[in-house]
Amino acid sequence: MAKTNQTAGQPTLPSYWDDAKAELMKRDRIMRKLIPQFGNLHLVGRGEPFTTLARSIIGQQISIKAAESVWGRFLELCPKCTPAQVIKAGEGLSTCGLSKRKAEYILDLAEHFKAKRLHVDKWTEMDDEDVIAELVQIRGIGRWTAEMFLIFNLRRPNILPLDDVGLLKGISVNYFSGEPVSRSDAREVAANWEPWCTVATWYLWRSLDPVPVEY
Repeated sequence: MAKTNQTAGQPTLPSYWDDAKAELMKRDRIMRKLIPQFGNLHLVGRGEPFTTLARSIIGQQISIKAAESVWGRFLELCPKCTPAQVIKAGEGLSTCGLSKRKAEYILDLAEHFKAKRLHVDKWTEMDDEDVIAELVQIRGIGRWTAEMFLIFNLRRPNILPLDDVGLLKGISVNYFSGEPVSRSDAREVAANWEPWCTVATWYLWRSLDPVPVEY
């Protein structure tokens, strides 16, 4: 399995990116037109694992603006954003604007990290599905969130997030003239991208939104 040579979180080019671009442009006529539009832009890793996952839970099912506001208040309460700080805050998490359920999810996340129930130090060496299997054991983290973590934190090269609205819309607009697409349609298109599904997905996101995708 291809891996990056850089630590997640650094604004460095993933080691596989240039090879992936060349392969995708060779194989896929849509990618051949799309990729050159974005010059040297590339996927940038974001954050430390606990922080990334806590932020993803906070941002679920609310607007970006609301998520930023809650995140800011959360950092006032837990400035270091460590599992120990979150556990100490306990029920006080609700003062950040978190729902009771999301506060419970973040506490569960903190407990998983503190109790070392997750193989965080081994994630860079583990297969994608094994990391996903660990993450979805945490309350509030489903497959989509786990896949976003693999893309934006571990920067894995071959993630195809079939539950992602942006991916399906990108395939619809670029491959099906705007017609709705099913997961099976998406799989069929993506079969040509292996083993660089992350890279193709990132360019499709960019085709819909000129602002860099962040997580």
